Amino acid sequence: MKKIVLSICFLIFVLNLSSQNKKTLVTINNEITTVEDFKRIYEKNLDAIDSKEAKSVKKNLTLYIDYRLKVAEAYHLKLDTLRSYQKEIKMYREQLMAPYLQDTTFISDLVKEIYFRTTNEVKAKHILVRTSEDAVPRDTLIAYNKITAIRNRIINGEDFEAVAVAVSEDVSAQDDPRSGRKGNKGDLGYFDAFKMVSSFEDVAYTTKIGAVSHPFKTQFGFHILKVDDFRTSKGALEVAHILITDTTAVGKSKIAEVYAKIQENETFEKLAAQFSMDTSSKRNGGKLNKFGIGKMVKPFEDAAFSLQKEGDVSKPFRTRFGWHIVKLLAKYPVKSFLELRAELTDKVKRSSRMQMSETAVINKLKASYSIIENEIAKDILKNSNFRTLSKDSLQNVIFTIDGTNTRQEAFVTYARNKKNKPVYLLFDNFKNEQILGYYKDNLVFTEPTYANILKEYEDGLLLFELMQQKIWTASSKDTLALQTYFIEHQEDYKALELEDIKGEVINDYQIFLDKNWISELRGKSQIKIRKRQLKKLIKFYATK
Repeated sequence: MKKIVLSICFLIFVLNLSSQNKKTLVTINNEITTVEDFKRIYEKNLDAIDSKEAKSVKKNLTLYIDYRLKVAEAYHLKLDTLRSYQKEIKMYREQLMAPYLQDTTFISDLVKEIYFRTTNEVKAKHILVRTSEDAVPRDTLIAYNKITAIRNRIINGEDFEAVAVAVSEDVSAQDDPRSGRKGNKGDLGYFDAFKMVSSFEDVAYTTKIGAVSHPFKTQFGFHILKVDDFRTSKGALEVAHILITDTTAVGKSKIAEVYAKIQENETFEKLAAQFSMDTSSKRNGGKLNKFGIGKMVKPFEDAAFSLQKEGDVSKPFRTRFGWHIVKLLAKYPVKSFLELRAELTDKVKRSSRMQMSETAVINKLKASYSIIENEIAKDILKNSNFRTLSKDSLQNVIFTIDGTNTRQEAFVTYARNKKNKPVYLLFDNFKNEQILGYYKDNLVFTEPTYANILKEYEDGLLLFELMQQKIWTASSKDTLALQTYFIEHQEDYKALELEDIKGEVINDYQIFLDKNWISELRGKSQIKIRKRQLKKLIKFYATK
């Protein structure tokens, strides 16, 4: 029912304040609707109207007046102060606002870049010096100097992989004697879009083959990487496998036995069901889910992608999980940009890259707003105990955005429970939040479409609350009133008992209550229709 009411309300387009200087069609308790306002509303509704009677200008004007009277009554009853109403409007406002907080050009360009990275894979190795995300400047500098010194060793001729084994703080680079796992020496193999954190991916795709990148930071710490190769993506595969988890000579003998049976043309699927120790796939002939680069351990990936034709079977090979034989079932090349655009756009919007879009929006806002920082007021940033300063001493304006003041107190409140980040970073983040907040607060004044749709929803939700109280609850819960209505109008119904046609009677009773309520609202309101303008409208649409 709520959806029905809101959809009806969305048909009524919010009045444009600037239209007061145009010809007035109707005045409802000093609220003016101009001819142009109504034409816009009426023409917007035409697509949803399929009968000549329903297209009547007079009838639509009557419906519009009734709607405005009900909404005005909802505001009069202060239904807009209900906690449930305010909660839903806040949630809707955030949803409606979301597209305005994105740089659409930036996102469009990013999606094209991501498609390029989806169709092309990069092979790289890296060295990591770990730091925490909230490291203080001193610790950050130590880590940066360390990774810089490591890079200099490689630039001066030392082998990248040897240095990675010696100093990288990514544990996968070194051998693990306890598990028998061999270290990757920093080699990450081939990867494409979304396989690494975005900043790592960016550097990998912008570093030339054979070159060593300059140090760069991710949430894990400082890295350097070397690009070994660049190739067209191999897409995705669907394979089946047989797994023997025993990594001893016994397991090697068993996988060789299975492979011999395959060579003798025994069915792969039956052998998987009989011998494979992968319980999740053996019942399905060893079939695995479709996968692309970066989804499987490297030896498995290498063996699978080396198969050329559907039906080809690999020789036995070993991973840390045991011995495998793989059969290629299907190849899936990368789809076209048009086919992938919607999916990639959705991935971008759900990824950390959206922070880059928000940053792009903030940078544009900084360029368009007049932002003035008070350097004297900013001196509190130099006070290590600024969080303990009294409220009275924090009333100086620390910066203004288009003349709107932000005081020191607001920054201290923001920073009070954020003690693990350096103060300069806290201030920049706070300022960015304030800039974005200022933009949000003023969106109703700068974006008419946003303002109009938000107003429609606000009014529609209010009308739903009011209809719930005045009509729907009254008709369904006041059983005595419903019974009385049924008795008074029993000649209109064939049934003798209310329970036999209760749904029909409730519907009629709601219409009855609504008509009486509208009559009451009209009786206490001042409604003035400019008949001359109405006649012109009727004539205008009659000739179309």
